[in-house]
Amino acid sequence: MKPWENNIRKVVPYVPGEQPNKQGMIKLNTNENPYPPAPGVEKVLQEIDMDALRRYPDPTVKLLVEELAHFYHLNNNQLFVGVGSDDVLAMAFLTFYNSSKPILYPDITYSFYPVWCDLLRIPYQTPPLDENFAIVKEDYYKDNGGVIIANPNAPTSVYEELSVIEDIIKHNQDVIVIVDEAYIDFAGRSATELIAKYENLLVVQTFSKSRSMAGMRIGYAMGNESLIKALNDVKYSFNSYTMNEAAIVAGVEAVKDNGYFEEGIRKIIATRDRTEAALTKLGFSFPKSGSNFIFATHEKIPAKEVFDALRVKNVYVRHFNLPRINNYLRISIGTDEEMERVLELLHEIIERY
Repeated sequence: MKPWENNIRKVVPYVPGEQPNKQGMIKLNTNENPYPPAPGVEKVLQEIDMDALRRYPDPTVKLLVEELAHFYHLNNNQLFVGVGSDDVLAMAFLTFYNSSKPILYPDITYSFYPVWCDLLRIPYQTPPLDENFAIVKEDYYKDNGGVIIANPNAPTSVYEELSVIEDIIKHNQDVIVIVDEAYIDFAGRSATELIAKYENLLVVQTFSKSRSMAGMRIGYAMGNESLIKALNDVKYSFNSYTMNEAAIVAGVEAVKDNGYFEEGIRKIIATRDRTEAALTKLGFSFPKSGSNFIFATHEKIPAKEVFDALRVKNVYVRHFNLPRINNYLRISIGTDEEMERVLELLHEIIERY
């Protein structure tokens, strides 16, 4: 080993979902929204001021912050915007998790959490979910350096009722509790209801799922003013100009069109419910989904075999070769036509088995 190699920071990186680009494929492996963004997004991108692109964007992201604050009935200084929720979460880990005590999150959850912990040298513990993939709230009553809960959880799709989330916050008021709500719009009540009640709560959401803008990379955090100030202080010490001009103006238009937003959610939930019923008839079982995907296992066929058989047909779903979940597939919800084709293929695979 060369001397300089001793000083390289070595981590095991996060592995994102595959991004194939094949004609006629059905891509259900990264929980993207199957429908386009709000019409106003396309319009504003077509009309964007080219002169604005030669200048640095507004580092405060004022236009988008104001629109989100209006939407969530918050003050501007209760909003932080970043380049996708991953950027926001990474900034939050860097800002708030600096204790020598371990932070807590479930043993089955978003696999970026341990990557950030390793990268930033944050100690952590992972209390196990129960046999139904539900959180055991009492596991979070112990001394710790912070808590992060994805709700609904990924990849399990399980939504915990707001009472469970509040109970965990109540028992951890001396540390920062982050609730990662990437999929909340497909589930139930949001922890944003608790922001005024708990000064240590940070709620993180994204435009990637319910707003159909994964390619624009917009995420945001909501919390009390002191938490948001701390995030901005770290952001301005790291990279002032995180959001590009196109993302800012497109994000504003997406938030403005609430009717389109709500209709898109209704369509995905309806397709999800029909798909769950059809999968049950085919011998699959799964937790009741609170997200835009289903986390399913079959009673007879190993998940990896189903994964491979679908892939041959240009249908991409997600398989995690990890303890406790290696016999499950995460299947994103596509259009009705896409899901009907997937169900046809699954029926064929099962018939051949």
